Amino acid sequence: MESRAAAVSPGRALGQWDEERGSDAPDDVISDDAFDIPAKNASIQRLRRWRQAALVLNASRRFRYTLDLKKEEEKEQIRRKIRAHAQVIRAALLFKEAGEKGGPGISGGSPILPASGYGIAMEQLTSMTRDHEFSALQEYGGVKGLSDKLKTNLDKGIIGDEPDLLHRRNAFGANTYPRKEGRSFLVFLWEAWQDLTLVILMIAAAISLILGIKTEGIKEGWYDGASIAFAVIIVISVTAFSDYRQSLQFQNLNEEKRNIRLEVTRGGRRIEVSIFDLVVGDIVPLKIGDQVPADGILIAGHSLAIDESCMTGESKIAHKDQKAPFLMSGCKVADGYGTMLVTAVGINTEWGLLMASISEDNGEETPLQVRLNGVATFIGIVGLSVAVLVLGVLLARYFTGHSENADGSPQFIKGQTSVKAAINGVVKIITIAVTIVVVAVPEGLPLAVTLTLAYSMRKMMADKALVRRLSACETMGSATTICSDKTGTLTLNEMTVVAAYVGGKKIDPLDNVDQMHCTTSSLLIEGIAQNTTGNVFVPEDGGAVEVTGSPTEKAILSWGVKLGMKFDVARSESSILHVFPFNSEKKRGGVAVDAGDSKVHVHWKGAAEIVLASCSSWLDANGLVQTIDNEESTLKKVIEDMAAKSLRCIAFAYGSYGLEIVPNEEERDTWKLPENNLVLLAIVGIKDPCRPRVKDAVQLCTSAGVKVRMVTGDNLQTAKAIALECGILDSEASATEPKLIDGRAFRELSEKGREAIAEKILVMGRSSPNDKLLLVQALRRKGHVVAVTGDGTNDAPALHEADIGLAMGIQGTEVAKESSDIIILDDNFASVVKVVRWGRSVYANIQKFIQFQLTVNVAALAINVVAAISSGDVPLNAVQLLWVNLIMDTLGALALATEPPTDHLMARPPVGRRESLITNVMWRNLIVQALYQVVVLLVLNFGGRSILHLNNETRAHADKVKNTFIFNSFVLCQIFNEFNSRKPGELNIFEGITGNRLFMGIIAITVVLQVIIIEFLGKFTSTVKLDWKLWLASIGIGFISWPLAVLGKLIPVPEIPVTEYLQTLCCRRRHEEKAEETSNEHA
Repeated sequence: MESRAAAVSPGRALGQWDEERGSDAPDDVISDDAFDIPAKNASIQRLRRWRQAALVLNASRRFRYTLDLKKEEEKEQIRRKIRAHAQVIRAALLFKEAGEKGGPGISGGSPILPASGYGIAMEQLTSMTRDHEFSALQEYGGVKGLSDKLKTNLDKGIIGDEPDLLHRRNAFGANTYPRKEGRSFLVFLWEAWQDLTLVILMIAAAISLILGIKTEGIKEGWYDGASIAFAVIIVISVTAFSDYRQSLQFQNLNEEKRNIRLEVTRGGRRIEVSIFDLVVGDIVPLKIGDQVPADGILIAGHSLAIDESCMTGESKIAHKDQKAPFLMSGCKVADGYGTMLVTAVGINTEWGLLMASISEDNGEETPLQVRLNGVATFIGIVGLSVAVLVLGVLLARYFTGHSENADGSPQFIKGQTSVKAAINGVVKIITIAVTIVVVAVPEGLPLAVTLTLAYSMRKMMADKALVRRLSACETMGSATTICSDKTGTLTLNEMTVVAAYVGGKKIDPLDNVDQMHCTTSSLLIEGIAQNTTGNVFVPEDGGAVEVTGSPTEKAILSWGVKLGMKFDVARSESSILHVFPFNSEKKRGGVAVDAGDSKVHVHWKGAAEIVLASCSSWLDANGLVQTIDNEESTLKKVIEDMAAKSLRCIAFAYGSYGLEIVPNEEERDTWKLPENNLVLLAIVGIKDPCRPRVKDAVQLCTSAGVKVRMVTGDNLQTAKAIALECGILDSEASATEPKLIDGRAFRELSEKGREAIAEKILVMGRSSPNDKLLLVQALRRKGHVVAVTGDGTNDAPALHEADIGLAMGIQGTEVAKESSDIIILDDNFASVVKVVRWGRSVYANIQKFIQFQLTVNVAALAINVVAAISSGDVPLNAVQLLWVNLIMDTLGALALATEPPTDHLMARPPVGRRESLITNVMWRNLIVQALYQVVVLLVLNFGGRSILHLNNETRAHADKVKNTFIFNSFVLCQIFNEFNSRKPGELNIFEGITGNRLFMGIIAITVVLQVIIIEFLGKFTSTVKLDWKLWLASIGIGFISWPLAVLGKLIPVPEIPVTEYLQTLCCRRRHEEKAEETSNEHA
């Protein structure tokens, strides 16, 4: 299975890797096909080109879920205006609000009064933060004075109970902004009316109604016109309802995207809240990759750098300190960490104004959706041509007297037929031709993608995957490789220190501080407490200690607590001078602290072998400094032994210096902490167990032709141990280069060298985010469709470059999430595999729907065309065709596009993104069913009266019974064929059918409505009641499609798609013509 998958996936894509590169190539080079767009970063020109090429009957509906190019331009203009005139807009908004609330008689010059119970008013806070008025902040007494006015404790935060939060929201507003309401059902109803063919049908219905009443009287004459109008109204209503439900699903998913979770300090403890629950006065810790959740003022920070490009439009990083403390909502933390005091929320921030003024979600087209527009356009042109042919033939037959009434008399006799009758006859012919267009142009085909994507996105939420970019759903079905992180994705991210090596010996038990010298333990506790972004909260009531921070920080802090660390006391005993935040490139972080007695301690913590390489000495069991030369090999062995047990190895080291090395405050931001000649304090091993059943998930991917590669910043030996445990590496013997490679070794290769080994790499250890990016680029150049997981800010380029970027929902930073296409909410690799299943399901469901709809199209067109040309009449009238259209379009899409994924999907190789939508298997199934339906129904059309024993009946009644039987059999054929379409390549079409209640429900509704139409709505549909024998015969004709489908599936089909074969022939023909022209020129 694996070799089969590998043979199909990247290799076939090499010839067309232009799309795989997305926007790397110029648009005009990528493809001559207007309906071929890249999955990510398509240019406006490409998007505009396919819209112009599409044949569309109802533009407002067809393009509803595509990117509104006009609105996109307007949105950018609004952004620019808001950035330029934010103050004017805010003043106007506040003036408007004041007018609405206060009414007449309010004096504009009255002083601003403080908010109820607080020492400062909302307008004062907003003005100070918006205009970055440092002088105003000083007047309020700086951050401390401002926090007092807001009743906030800078260490413990606000009280945070419900009355306190409610009081703050009433005084300063909530952290939400007014959003444009979703479109109502009436809007969708209006859009459904825009279909040109339906408008023509309504006009025809109106003419038919008027003429019918005039010629036959109101009692009998209104049926023809009213029945068409009623059918059109039903089609419009069902269409609008289906579209409205989809819209609600997208609204709910967009709400989830906006709901960022963040930490705040309330009542002395760090808790996680929704961004919408933030209030003025909250204390928010910020770290690299976070989004600033509201406007605020920096309380304290270290190397804090903010990317303000989203607000200023300039890609310039702003450094924040006590002299520049103002923070703007919506900006990203580019480096460092700190804490902020929230001063303005919601509409009172620039970001809130911006979000309230633009529509956030203007739609997005996916490659599959655009390709289906191409298919719909081609089918539509064919259908339109057929409709024009039928129109011409029927008009010619009518005016030449070859069209007959039910009694056999000509419908039109020159000089005798009245104008009214002639107009009525022409209107009926036009109605039939237009209805053929309705059936022939599959307007719902591209919208079926939206339907299945909406359904898949909703279900994927339950499977812990939040889709940010629609195209990622379908692209995931084409993924040939997944580059996965180790920590938290393949492992549980539940870290605990299980081994420690301090003072030349292993500490056992781990909390036995007596085994350490007091000098060593005090330095270690100082380093643990100060060199961290985590926090330890000890409840006053003596409850359990609460440790917060990243999983690694929590593990180390928890070990520190076991060693007797009093976190707050340890932090108060020394003060932080400067911080070097943990860096995924250098794999370590450091802090300089004033330890008193004119001493400065610089503490480092990070990857064990990297920190060890910076050490020249170590503390022995007696707390004495010893040179590392004699001990280095032992220490390396300790690290290797820990790594071999799948432990993450962290080392602690420090350096002691005099105060003279510390630069003055102006230069401190650029101070590079001493990082060499350090003293090693300890090496710890942190256990992070593999996730349960991750091995099964990896094996499932492998059998599905999706290669899993581990890319981790951890030690190569740790990575190897975890890879063996997860099943990424088969055995110890296979763990050799290049399958197992160091990030630096890969980085140092040439571009050609990286490409040569990229496909062989299974584990990359000690990799930097740039190494991950280089691997992604190399794999994509080899033709792979690459999915990448990432959680850090530095992973953003790789997430953006990959075909599918998967950010981690728990550990992922906001920067990583914004660069991603899908967010894995539980950080679990098994959820990544579920996304692959759903991706394949999207593609499979669309193919099912295409097969079903094209069968109906071909059969309906063939029957009506042959009948019209040969006899001048059609067995399926306008109302009946509209009902068929409803079955195959809206109801068919609902039934087939919402099939849940099956394990069978993971037994196939990945779907080539450039592979034909209509496979040879689909062509075979389609031809078998359509041919059967056409033959049977045409035989009934021309010999129905004798076959059904109706020769003794009057001709008018016999024709009505025959046409009703044809219509009933045709509809039942579609109902039975809907079951066949569920499993295009499998014999058992009933497998898993009970699990799809929606499918069964739609089939039941269709059957019930068909019975009602035949038995009770004869006047409207020009049908008559059928006896039980004819019902059984109709069911029998439909039923035969099941055994016929089984026989059809036994017919072998060539592996090369028909479309690909035809394209090859066309290309060969073109080459021959060019060669002939060239030879003629030379001659």
